[in-house]
Amino acid sequence: MRNLILFIIAVSCLSCQTEEKIKKREFSKITFKTILEDSTLSIRAIEILDQKSLAFAANNNTYGLYNSASDSWLISKIEQDSLNIEFRAIANNQEDFFMISVGNPALLYKTGNNGEMELVYKESHEKVFYDSMKFWNAKEGIAIGDAFNGCLSVIITRDGGFTWQKLPCEVLPKGIEGEGAFAASNTNIEIVDDNTWVATTTGSVYFSGDKGMTWDVFDTPIIKEKETEGIYSIDFYDNFNGFAIGGDYTKPADSSANKIRTFDGGKTWELVAKNQNPGYRSCVQYIPNGAGEELVTVGFKGIDYSNDNGMTWMHLSDEGFYTLRFLNDSVAYAAGRGRISKLTFKP
Repeated sequence: MRNLILFIIAVSCLSCQTEEKIKKREFSKITFKTILEDSTLSIRAIEILDQKSLAFAANNNTYGLYNSASDSWLISKIEQDSLNIEFRAIANNQEDFFMISVGNPALLYKTGNNGEMELVYKESHEKVFYDSMKFWNAKEGIAIGDAFNGCLSVIITRDGGFTWQKLPCEVLPKGIEGEGAFAASNTNIEIVDDNTWVATTTGSVYFSGDKGMTWDVFDTPIIKEKETEGIYSIDFYDNFNGFAIGGDYTKPADSSANKIRTFDGGKTWELVAKNQNPGYRSCVQYIPNGAGEELVTVGFKGIDYSNDNGMTWMHLSDEGFYTLRFLNDSVAYAAGRGRISKLTFKP
């Protein structure tokens, strides 16, 4: 009798789990609130610092901090040798804010004790171009850039961002000629625990399981034959489930082979939604608490949503953005040409 009762309970629980799994959330619309508007700015890097604070860095030497409680901005500009600086990568280690410029020279700034941004790393080379930046923890962080001298450019800090060292090519996989990363949305790097994935223009995914000490590289089936093709954005829900998107920004409607996913931590990848929208997109993000099934992707041609891990997609809006970050499971910030907006996803 006792065994029969346990069996009934087990079957009942399994039925509940199956029913719960079937009940997928579905978003069908978005409301937009523009929180920053400036036609002179092109904003490809935003970072949520906490529940009340959002940071950005952009072109025209400009960066800023938003306080949602007061709905106010503090906008500043970097002055460095009369240079016209463009930022496309920023990061936060819960203690300080960091931003690195594209082009030559590469300039990496950190929040200083006096409230001003301090230059903590500079690299000069005709081919230098940094694309993305992220932190593992309060002390250790990484920035990646285009390849030259035989390998990707990778710089790492182990002291909270006060100093940065460039990895020698001897400890990195051999780079492909012309390989780099698209500085389109500051989402070329994804970190979960000590694991790190870097997506490149040649459709490769670099992987380190020890915070940048050693590296492997894996090929993917994403479209990658031309300079404008490859992976533009990568995200991981956990240590196994990941998604990447890209395509060709010069042919934004092409969806033949621009969406890929992995279930084994990036070792192998498969194409999904072939010849189905969306086409080219510059940023993809898992929705928090979405069980690794819910994804949102943005680009200058609009916003799309999937609740089946990228197998099918719903086009939610034609509003164009370059990058997006989630505040919670239904609210996100997105940035693009001339603006930053707060997005609320609704059924």
